[in-house]
Amino acid sequence: MKIKEAIFLTSSTKTSQCPKPEKPEYAFIGRSNVGKSSLINFLTGRKKLAKISTTPGKTITINHFEINNEWYLVDLPGYGYAKRSKTDRKNWEKMIRDYILTRSNLMNVFLLIDSRHKPQKSDLEFMKWLAISEIPFVLTFTKTDKLNRNKLESNLSFYKNELKQSWEVLPPIIVTSAHSGIGSEILLNYIDNTNQLF
Repeated sequence: MKIKEAIFLTSSTKTSQCPKPEKPEYAFIGRSNVGKSSLINFLTGRKKLAKISTTPGKTITINHFEINNEWYLVDLPGYGYAKRSKTDRKNWEKMIRDYILTRSNLMNVFLLIDSRHKPQKSDLEFMKWLAISEIPFVLTFTKTDKLNRNKLESNLSFYKNELKQSWEVLPPIIVTSAHSGIGSEILLNYIDNTNQLF
């Protein structure tokens, strides 16, 4: 799939404010500062489509983008550490969970994981919640260009072994880099194939 057009539609604080669920939709989420905005911008070929910040917690709304007039890409707030109040973080968590559980056209969640770090408790807990809620998701490793090949393979193996302790079947995994473009074609083809199921 080639992305020819990417248009910002709207920012919402409630699922009821989101665009009508008339097209297949794909949500991107991860811990704060995981490289979500950078990946979205690379995939769409638009440098400033999603706002990039060095400050964790920059995204605070459900942001919808229309891609090729065919499907929606959704930028969700990051979870985990953010320089916001406990109340704000609770409100975000409720907003995110309500959206994921009730959005009828949501085809898949791309759960972004920083490939440089060992499995984080917040990632594992969110993964478990998605699985229990029967929400399809893909583990999407980011920032892989910052590791040499041996270190990357070592980190991925460690992650898979950690998951195998409690998962009979591992979720799909895509390795990406917004810097080098690794994995972008695989990710977009995954979306293209999943669109056929809508």
